[in-house]
Amino acid sequence: MSNPYTLTDAQKAFYHEQGYLLGLPPIYTPAEMARINADLPNLLALLRPGEDPKDIREWHETSTYLYELCMNPKVLDLVEGILGPNFFLWASNFFIKPPFTHATVGWHQDAYYWPMAPHNTVTVWLAFDDVDAENGAMKIVPGSHRAGLLKHSRSTQTDSVLTLELESGTFNEADAVQFKLKAGEVSLHDDRAVHGSPGNPSPRRRAGLTMRYSGTHVKNDLSINPHFKTYLCRGVDEFHYNPVGPVPTQRFARPEFKAVSVEEAGAEAEAVHKKTM
Repeated sequence: MSNPYTLTDAQKAFYHEQGYLLGLPPIYTPAEMARINADLPNLLALLRPGEDPKDIREWHETSTYLYELCMNPKVLDLVEGILGPNFFLWASNFFIKPPFTHATVGWHQDAYYWPMAPHNTVTVWLAFDDVDAENGAMKIVPGSHRAGLLKHSRSTQTDSVLTLELESGTFNEADAVQFKLKAGEVSLHDDRAVHGSPGNPSPRRRAGLTMRYSGTHVKNDLSINPHFKTYLCRGVDEFHYNPVGPVPTQRFARPEFKAVSVEEAGAEAEAVHKKTM
């Protein structure tokens, strides 16, 4: 009996051509997702005053609750179909839009934010809720990853949770595809794919966990993100470019550091990162 989480040649070709993949078998059943969602408040309770769920970044390093989600063999099977046999986990991040929320995620490319080279990262977006157009599901521009990295600009005059966004005219928003997932399902997208999401005007929450994986040949710039750690998922690391993190032992715990993206490191770091693009 074939493994439904092993990507077909057609699925791999679609991903490499279009930059994303939908229509995958569920990772979790409704009952399993109910249990996972029931545990989520224990993690949210660790947020400090002034923080919100988007500050739950790289908590898989200290929380087995998240680490186990990221290391689910079904997820890793899907990722292996894109990255090949040797890859590591390096990031996770919650994106939770409460009901009746105006905040958006502006149009951007993930790779622009990360001080890593070469660009070879797959993001797995795990739906904690049913997500669709009504509650602000992600949109992606098919094939946009093939254009390479586009120009982004900084702005604080925006409803977006991001301050680095793609400049107007660098892509065609009308070409975007709206994602639709049931709780327990995932999507995959390339780190150079143009994507974003609108606000959530609905009475339903829209929650998802991003889990990010890269081939072992990818190197992080520790001068920008000094807390970067990797967790080998499959195969071997023949390069040893990056620090390796210890496996967490507590069910719910937060790290005492903050991950640093190019956005947060500032304009000087952005200028250095551009030279590697």
